[in-house]
Amino acid sequence: MNAAIALGDDALVLSHRLGEWAGHAPVLEEEVALANIALDLLGQARVLLSLVGDEDELAYLREERAFRNLQLVEQENGDFAHTIARQLYFSTYQRLLYGQLADGKGALAPLSAKALKEVAYHQDHAEQWIMRLGDGTAESHQRMQQGLDSLWRFTGEMFQPIESATVDWRVLKDGWLDSIAAVLDRATLTVPAGPQAGAWSAGAGRQGLHTEPFGRMLAEMQHLHRSHPGATW
Repeated sequence: MNAAIALGDDALVLSHRLGEWAGHAPVLEEEVALANIALDLLGQARVLLSLVGDEDELAYLREERAFRNLQLVEQENGDFAHTIARQLYFSTYQRLLYGQLADGKGALAPLSAKALKEVAYHQDHAEQWIMRLGDGTAESHQRMQQGLDSLWRFTGEMFQPIESATVDWRVLKDGWLDSIAAVLDRATLTVPAGPQAGAWSAGAGRQGLHTEPFGRMLAEMQHLHRSHPGATW
């Protein structure tokens, strides 16, 4: 599995999911913030996919089983707390991953170094909302915990080794767990555990096996390009 494809698909799919908040975010400021994060991820996806082939063909003409993104990023937005939980999990992972890749000498090092500032903002944005919602009202606390619990089972896949990515996966996993635990503690939330939160297990998105929401999302994302093949703007 090519690392550029896997990481590019992560960024592309999450960018589309965040773009779905346009016109639906709880406040105007979040319309801007989520759109900016989506654009950052789209920029990362374009660079990563272009390392492999034509970025448009890879985004719009591949079938579902050819995508190698994490199952986490393809999950539906749900309510705002659910989206923020997904964002916390992924942005923390991405910052730690890019940090290791930026220190290396591989083809992904330049992009990783450049994207680190973006990803640090994504993580900080998620952490600030986690604390506001977790330590807010009884309802916001409950919804935030529910979002964290429902997505926890998709996080184990992040630590499956990716071919051609020189990463210490054990260090990445330990750093991620420590970071998540520290944020949730400050937000008076708990790290999901036990059957009620779903087992912490690895999914198979990296192998091309995706969850039901992904097929619907992909059909929407690819519709215009497939409806007008060869069209130029």
